[in-house]
Amino acid sequence: MAATRVYVARLAGLAVLGPDGESIGRIRDVVVAVRSDRQQPRVHGLVVELPTRRRIFVPILRVTAIEPGVVTLNTGTVSLRRFTQRPGEMLALAQIVDSVVRVEDPDLPDLAGVDVHVIDLGLEQTRSRDWLVTRVAVRGHRRLGRRRTVHVVDWGMVSGLTPYEIDRPGQDVTQLLEQFEGMRAADVAQQLRELPEKRRIEVAVALDDERLADVVQELPDDEQVELLSHLEVRRAADVLEAMDPDDAADLLGELPEGEAESLLALMDPQESEPVRRLLEHSPYSAGGLMTPKPVILTPSTTVAEALARVRNPDLTPALASMVFVVRPPTATPTGRYLGSVHIQQLLREPPAHLVGGILDTDLSPLRPDLPLAAVTRYFATYNLVCGPVVDEENHLLGAVSVDDVLDHLLPEDWRDQVENDERGGA
Repeated sequence: MAATRVYVARLAGLAVLGPDGESIGRIRDVVVAVRSDRQQPRVHGLVVELPTRRRIFVPILRVTAIEPGVVTLNTGTVSLRRFTQRPGEMLALAQIVDSVVRVEDPDLPDLAGVDVHVIDLGLEQTRSRDWLVTRVAVRGHRRLGRRRTVHVVDWGMVSGLTPYEIDRPGQDVTQLLEQFEGMRAADVAQQLRELPEKRRIEVAVALDDERLADVVQELPDDEQVELLSHLEVRRAADVLEAMDPDDAADLLGELPEGEAESLLALMDPQESEPVRRLLEHSPYSAGGLMTPKPVILTPSTTVAEALARVRNPDLTPALASMVFVVRPPTATPTGRYLGSVHIQQLLREPPAHLVGGILDTDLSPLRPDLPLAAVTRYFATYNLVCGPVVDEENHLLGAVSVDDVLDHLLPEDWRDQVENDERGGA
């Protein structure tokens, strides 16, 4: 049975189907028009995420039924244009939920003059088939170990939900962070890009350094710089420390020299030194593309130890595909480079064998000044996803992985482009 009263939090993640049952995507937010007075906001539509991760707008009048687990539209034809928030519109989950408000309900005297948080919004369909925000679920602060009580009140009895008040800084992000739990960093970055700037900054401030570093690495260069500029300088340096050295170098390379040097000076010397070495190379050369922290082993390392190293979940699949064997020291720049061993070779060898006995010494290493086009041909020629970078004295400096090559080959706006084959020709 179709519902005429629903809560926003229960809509999030529901499947959206066309009239013939074809899957269109999933609901990620609800677009409402919040007014300056306390009139109930009108629902404009839904933000629906397609299987390609693109988010589109579906007008609420296209919805014919909201049922447990699914929302059905009256048409299977929807605009694939990326959702853009218009003036006067607010996102229920991204902007209104988590707001601090006050309730002026005579039936709830305990809430008078007390700050409470919005945790959900109730929607109701009118006879004209319009949907309005009619109810607000709020929860106060925990007191003396007691559980916080949830109250549901009429929209008109809540103060603090005008566009001006919602846009004030310092809004909580608990609900948003819960949505991001378990998501890949690249997907979080995409969702972060679609938030209003204020909420984007608030989420960034709330994320821990490691998580924020992973997310920042997935943003376009200009958006990395913008986000970093909104962090306190000390926090920005901490995030740079948590980033992969090559990504940190790329980001610092986008900043004015004085600003970059100031951040480097605040970083731990052990973290800043490899970044400084990378900045000495052109960003479009093997030296500028490489990471100084691939899997580096000595010849006396056993196959079992090598496999344990490549199982590290922090390694990308490309970097885990190959280990590099050197004379001590193993920190880059290393001692003399001896050769490499592909993971497939490791899997074929007895665990007790030494990697020094199964080296591939025929693979020519990359030189740090080799341009991007030559690096690309190198990967294509040898069918590799990772390759060593060695200096003139045969010291291993790092390794280039195919994902870094692709990042520099693709156009700057590749994250905004949806290919026809991804859309199924739509």
